[in-house]
Amino acid sequence: MAKRRKIIAGNWKMNKTAPEARAYTAAFQKALGEAPGVEVVVCAPYPLLPVLKQELVASAIQLGAQNMFWAVEGAYTGEVSAAMLLETGCTYVILGHSERRELLQETDEMIARKIKAALTAGLTPILCVGENLAQREENKALDVVRGQIQQDLSGLSAAEIARIVVAYEPIWAIGTGRTASSEDAQEMCAGIRSVVAALSGPAAAVLPILYGGSVKAENIAELMRREDIDGALVGGASLDPQGFAALVQQAR
Repeated sequence: MAKRRKIIAGNWKMNKTAPEARAYTAAFQKALGEAPGVEVVVCAPYPLLPVLKQELVASAIQLGAQNMFWAVEGAYTGEVSAAMLLETGCTYVILGHSERRELLQETDEMIARKIKAALTAGLTPILCVGENLAQREENKALDVVRGQIQQDLSGLSAAEIARIVVAYEPIWAIGTGRTASSEDAQEMCAGIRSVVAALSGPAAAVLPILYGGSVKAENIAELMRREDIDGALVGGASLDPQGFAALVQQAR
């Protein structure tokens, strides 16, 4: 059986200018050094992707976008296509982030269409799923996440599902300083793997599952010791190059 990839992906969200991005990549690469066994991805705002492509041309660090649209082209003001992302050097794209689900009312139907389009174009989707605090307190967390996965991956073949990365991000832990315990995170990630197994069979065994939600250098090693956690989708802690490099080294 193939070994699951270990992935640390940084999500800059709506932060940094082009000069700041250039300074970041220089400092990050110097601080990171070699990171064998861990795939590192930086997911930046659209205008910064061409800048990062230039700065990372000789690096193993992968580029990712934070969203994309499902159409190949057309009258979709403000959107970008998978082909546009490929031109900027992207290999990954975050889809279904809770901030887009909540603030911009993205539905699972929309996310499913985006995932299909990303796969068709050759991009690797990082599908974000997670429950809010009320849902967790009502013991509905797994039911919520199961419903998201079933809808978001609907219509995909087992081979297509095997090309996806899932990031479990409990909404109540994103940017709050609160982190799910490693036990709770493992329980949910194991549940996610079971849900994917019901959809795709053996593909679930090689599916990378990341945890996200106030991840930092101090807690990443404990999280990654868990059987079903293969890395992290890191928000605020990815904005500082030295801190993010330390987090990646701890993840090894």
